[in-house]
Amino acid sequence: MKKIFIPLLLLAAIPSLIFAQHSDETINLKHLRAYEDTLITLGKHFVNDTEEMDRRNANYTFIKTMVSALKVPNSFLYPFDSVKTVSIINSPDNRFRIISWPVEAADGSYRFYGTIQINTGGKLLMYPLNDATPDLKNPEDSVTDNRRWFGAEYYRIVPVYTPKLYYVLLGWKGNNVKSTKRVIEVLSFNDQKPVLGMPVFDGNGKTRKRVVFEYTRQASLLLRYVPEQNLIVFDHLAPPDPKMKDQHDSYGPDMTYDGYKEKNGRWVYVDNLDMRNVPSAHDAEYNDPKKQAEIDKATPQKKD
Repeated sequence: MKKIFIPLLLLAAIPSLIFAQHSDETINLKHLRAYEDTLITLGKHFVNDTEEMDRRNANYTFIKTMVSALKVPNSFLYPFDSVKTVSIINSPDNRFRIISWPVEAADGSYRFYGTIQINTGGKLLMYPLNDATPDLKNPEDSVTDNRRWFGAEYYRIVPVYTPKLYYVLLGWKGNNVKSTKRVIEVLSFNDQKPVLGMPVFDGNGKTRKRVVFEYTRQASLLLRYVPEQNLIVFDHLAPPDPKMKDQHDSYGPDMTYDGYKEKNGRWVYVDNLDMRNVPSAHDAEYNDPKKQAEIDKATPQKKD
């Protein structure tokens, strides 16, 4: 019995030891939980406050608080999973994680915020993401870095191992009062620094560095990865009338499906997919700020 009991004690201590560094082993966890509580409150403000300036101010304080939290040694191991107003996803190889979220402007448009945190095993290394969407006139043809980010809230990371390791990101972009956008982004690293965009999407006589979908705000779009088939599947978008082909804010799903199939590190466009061969046609989850606001309003609030 003693031979079993001692290892169990060691296993039980591991979560606390992970955060211990030159101080009492419970201090870092205590600090991170305190930061998390503050982030929860601030996140609700930048989603729910009716005045744009109030949302902005809450967001700026949120950013400062998040940076302070990430500076805590070994913060990469802390999930912050109670902060529902942002998306926090780890790469499957645990090399990095991306924290991303939108803040809505008074005109119904969105600005995105985020950072890439690298798993260093202790000391903080991160690359803040600066939303430069208005400056990217041809986003499908652009290769940028974290300082010129085509902002989005990511909900899936797909590693591609051949011929050179890179990551495909699926994201919700919002847009304005008329239309919504989604994006298939590519993230790679050059000398440990992030590079966004890569010419790997082939189809319709063109090679794209990222793929952008725009459709009416009244519709929803399926965009998800099917690992069993190395396939990114999405609704085929079409205008309600051929005469409106240039009005992408009128586009919506037409009940057919297209996709990109991964072949030797590239993604080849395929149309008219048989969705009967694709497990689960449900849309991927992401933090729609409107839905989060509805959740918060329906949940009894604690007094500050």
